[in-house]
Amino acid sequence: MDKMTRKDLKHDKFAEEVFDIFTWASLHRDKVIRLGGLALLVILAAVGFYVYSNSQATARQEALAQALRTGDATVGPTAQAGGVLNFGTQDEKDKAVAKAYSDLAAKYSGKQEGAIASMHLAGMAADKGNLAEAEKRYKEAADNAPEAYAALARLGLAKVYAAQGKNAEAEKLLRAAVANPTTTVSKEQASIALAQVLVKTNPMEAKKIVEPLRISERTPVSSAAASVFLALPDDIKRLPAEAPPKPVDSKK
Repeated sequence: MDKMTRKDLKHDKFAEEVFDIFTWASLHRDKVIRLGGLALLVILAAVGFYVYSNSQATARQEALAQALRTGDATVGPTAQAGGVLNFGTQDEKDKAVAKAYSDLAAKYSGKQEGAIASMHLAGMAADKGNLAEAEKRYKEAADNAPEAYAALARLGLAKVYAAQGKNAEAEKLLRAAVANPTTTVSKEQASIALAQVLVKTNPMEAKKIVEPLRISERTPVSSAAASVFLALPDDIKRLPAEAPPKPVDSKK
């Protein structure tokens, strides 16, 4: 994946699926614990599967595949047919999943597999309300991972900052993401995430960001933008949209 160009990935199915998962989280944020933990787990599962199924068999991919299999394990007194892993209790499974990803993150820090593991651990921590641990794990990936994964980690880190009330830190990350889109975090994605943070602190700017996006022809973008728009204060929503700039008359 690292060898693919931005043009190659622009319409890549993986990138589109990552965006669709993000917009689902925006539209159903009441179902996402602690601002995105579960949604990011889904993203990471998709990333992990993509990496594993499109790469040559190596120790890193094998370790990632094993961690994914552990996460997909069943729970109950009887194992299912087909070689699917099984744990007697959910607690046993949770501990095994945490160990698998912790080992992966420690052994392959700086690699894409290590980044996936760190972000998975961050999402697990966020779901449990442990935002300090989530922040630590996202930072690990943001600082050390290949750019495609670091961008996703920064998006997750911004959401954790927002959940902690660190809006200035969240805005800084998201404004940078808007200015520097990647193959995994588009400008629209980052813009909508920024608007979500600004709804309470700067609703006028949030409206300015989502106004053109909610009338976009691209359904996932317009749906996510419309969701943010609905969260704006009523008096802000009623304000007329800004008029587009007048074209310059070159004859004058």
